[in-house]
Amino acid sequence: MAAGFAGYLEILRARHAARLLAGTLVGRLPNATGAIAILLFVRAEGGTYSLAGALAAVYGVANAVGQPLLGRMVDLHGQPRVQLPAALAAALAMTAFALTGIEPTALAATAVAAAGLFTPPLEGGLRALWPSVLRREDQVHTAYAMDAVAQEVMFTVGPLLVTLCVSLWSAQVALVVLNVLGVLGALSVVCSPPSRAWRSAPREAHWLGALRSPGLLALLGAFLFVGVALGSITVAAVPYADEHGGDAVYGWLMAGLGLGALVGGAVYGARQWSGVPERRLRVLVALLAVCYLPLTLMPGVVAMVLLAMVSGVFLAPCIACAFVIVDRHAPAGTVTEAFSWLVTTFTVGASVGTGLAGPVVQAGGALWGFAVPGAAGAVSLLVLLATGRVLSAPVGRAVVAASSENDPNRALEPRLSSEDRA
Repeated sequence: MAAGFAGYLEILRARHAARLLAGTLVGRLPNATGAIAILLFVRAEGGTYSLAGALAAVYGVANAVGQPLLGRMVDLHGQPRVQLPAALAAALAMTAFALTGIEPTALAATAVAAAGLFTPPLEGGLRALWPSVLRREDQVHTAYAMDAVAQEVMFTVGPLLVTLCVSLWSAQVALVVLNVLGVLGALSVVCSPPSRAWRSAPREAHWLGALRSPGLLALLGAFLFVGVALGSITVAAVPYADEHGGDAVYGWLMAGLGLGALVGGAVYGARQWSGVPERRLRVLVALLAVCYLPLTLMPGVVAMVLLAMVSGVFLAPCIACAFVIVDRHAPAGTVTEAFSWLVTTFTVGASVGTGLAGPVVQAGGALWGFAVPGAAGAVSLLVLLATGRVLSAPVGRAVVAASSENDPNRALEPRLSSEDRA
């Protein structure tokens, strides 16, 4: 296992790797902190929680729409021509929101919608770059797991940065500072040699783009419900926390969920896996669903935090495994768009889960709320089982981790025998 963790250091020592990872994480800060920053700003301006929630929802929906569209633009025109202008447009829109405030409401909604719509697809862009930077398939696989772990760190640190900026200055300054940092992160990525040199493989002209792949559609259908599970648990934890100590308990539960994902992702990426990833994803999703079920026991705070950690253990491995499957099933020339669709589907699922868990909690309390994640995980597994033939269909691609076109679509699972390849 120690040798496996050394693989992370090997990746970070690769030329440009640390810069790309750090730049992407910093560039995604505005997106990771968007909802909470909007909420704090609206409340500071005297707006209602309803208005804050509505504006945050507008931002989230616009982001979900923009990611795959911008991802397709990146595949067609390259990263620098799309990522940096998009980052600037998103930052300007959010700065306009910060300067003009919440009145008139239509103007505020337009500003946050523009900020969400133009959020650059840095996440999908980084995954498209890994094969050309790391060259070896086993390193690419480890990088996907490291990427999933880094996301958990960002979504833990990001809200802390927002609250720190608010306490030091104001919610208005926090919005501006985080978006300036986002532009700097995007600039660091697009000015790097791998980003400037990257070109997508030639693609067949088709209005569906990446969505013409049946295997990718099956994966997206399954991950919609993984997102539902994650979104619902954040709501179900609220009434439990209210009954056991308030906001501090809620914070510990969410921290436990994130820590579990960190540990699970780190361990998963520290070793090489045999067999096809589609089969392994079914096992991981089943374990994810099973680990949500003990939350319905609702024990004391310490035990509940430990259960929250356990419930998060298989989340990052599921995401990392899904990255490999996207590579295997995305049509040539659509890799950034395909990864962006995965991000969008997961985000939409989390939003649906949040909306679904609210009425469930209202009707049945925290117990029924904690039943939703397990049920959503079970549905995700059923989707994977029902579409097993589609997901396991031969993709017919050669193993070329760094082709002349720097297209990662051809990357297969590392260390597979010829008999194991899908």
